[in-house]
Amino acid sequence: MSTLPLRHARTTDPAEVDRLYEICLRTGASGADATALYADPRLLGEVYLGAYLALEPGLAFVVEADGVAAGYVLGARDTAAFEARTEREWWPALRERYPLETFPADSRDEALVQQIHRPHRTHAAILDAYPSHLHVDLLPAAQGGGNGRRLLETLFDALRAAGSPGVHLGVAEDNVSAIGFYEHLGFTRLDVPEGLVLGLRL
Repeated sequence: MSTLPLRHARTTDPAEVDRLYEICLRTGASGADATALYADPRLLGEVYLGAYLALEPGLAFVVEADGVAAGYVLGARDTAAFEARTEREWWPALRERYPLETFPADSRDEALVQQIHRPHRTHAAILDAYPSHLHVDLLPAAQGGGNGRRLLETLFDALRAAGSPGVHLGVAEDNVSAIGFYEHLGFTRLDVPEGLVLGLRL
């Protein structure tokens, strides 16, 4: 795998935004393709991607393969402020578009609709040391060759320049390869009541 071009995401380009939503879906099953798991192909991106492109465009970076985005990293400098802003500026329109019980109760789509109406709130205990957070997703074309590391280090540099002392991320406990990758970069497991959250001092 060769080193791929890296740049800021073109967050105002509808074609690129659509491509990033596609990447989100195609990596949405602990890194594997989740296309067959959801009835609405944009819903996963609306929950885990769109707000970052809209509200934190300066912290959105992509790697390109064959002239199109093949992976991205997204970040928020101040998680608490970002969560408050999404409550004002991102979730209300989605709640109108996706009322509760839009999808069957036991479906993955409805689980995402539940998140839209009751968004996750980051545990306050970790925000002093790790106020920033990130999401990273890479298609197979961008995996290997150090591309994931370069994407993350680009974001880390941007967060340091913005004065952040630390960054955290959530990861599925069954995504063993991702956990190993993050721990190799220096992330450590944080003590939170539920889920697996990793943190890195910047």
